[in-house]
Amino acid sequence: MAKQAVLLLAHGTPESVEQIPEYLLNVTGGRQLPQAVIEEIQHRYSLIGHSPLTEITLEQGRLVQAELAAGGQPVPVYVAMRNWRPTIPEVVRQMRAEGVEEAAVICMAPQNSRTSVGLYRRALEAETEAESAGLRIDFTEAWAQHPLLIEAFAERLRPAHSKLSAEAGYAVPVLFTAHSVPCRTIQTPNAAPPGSSAVPDPYAEEAKRTAALVAARVPEIPRWYFAFQSQGVSGGPWIGPAVEQTLDALAAEGVRTLLLQPIGFLCDHVEILYDVDILFRGYASKLGIRLDRPESLNASPTLARAVADLARRGLARLQPGVAAS
Repeated sequence: MAKQAVLLLAHGTPESVEQIPEYLLNVTGGRQLPQAVIEEIQHRYSLIGHSPLTEITLEQGRLVQAELAAGGQPVPVYVAMRNWRPTIPEVVRQMRAEGVEEAAVICMAPQNSRTSVGLYRRALEAETEAESAGLRIDFTEAWAQHPLLIEAFAERLRPAHSKLSAEAGYAVPVLFTAHSVPCRTIQTPNAAPPGSSAVPDPYAEEAKRTAALVAARVPEIPRWYFAFQSQGVSGGPWIGPAVEQTLDALAAEGVRTLLLQPIGFLCDHVEILYDVDILFRGYASKLGIRLDRPESLNASPTLARAVADLARRGLARLQPGVAAS
């Protein structure tokens, strides 16, 4: 029987401010960003001290491995980063050196997009196809509606909403967010060539569907909204509405207390520790809005169960006679 493993893929983040120029070159595929943009990102990192994305993802991998072992499937779980270390090529080589022949691959970004999950998949396939001995993979495209993912977010949302509502004296609304992507990502040509597989990018709808499912699990929320956050500074327009625009509209409606929950991120990193905790909270304060957020999923046992379930399904599909789904 082939030796199997699980591979978790994530974005990656540098360990220090000094590493950011190198990191950004990885993100852009070697395209140099303006110095002002680099310095602004370095400034944001300096304000939060450190982005813990890599170490949290490694901890998530350990939790998933423990969950699989507890369920009678003791397989190793590896973690690779698309834009930083440990890189996808490094980890694939390690897996092959340790005898792994088949891997269930899960991107730690539940909502599928050509500019996120699609890039992870292409980077992985380029490496596995280059391996002389090969590495069979089963790649989970998306899991935005997985019941355990939804419950993991709801578990974080319930106590935070209860606490903030008690302090405000009424049930407060919730603003769900996901990372924005360039508009060109979700656009589909009006006249695709014959035989073309061009289809709308599912990202925006999947992100909104995750939000709707989480909201349904916390019925005490009186009303909820959705916005895209962390729009980039290059590559043309990015999808919205932006969080800042949404806060403007909510302030105009008289909202004075708001809970913001990112549902496109599975752990703390700069888009939460800076964008939400510093940038959005400060922007909201100037509008007269108190803005809080629930704890991120991070080491959530329920998240680990969700990923372990995806891994089991992927490993099963790699077995002879099991059809891919």
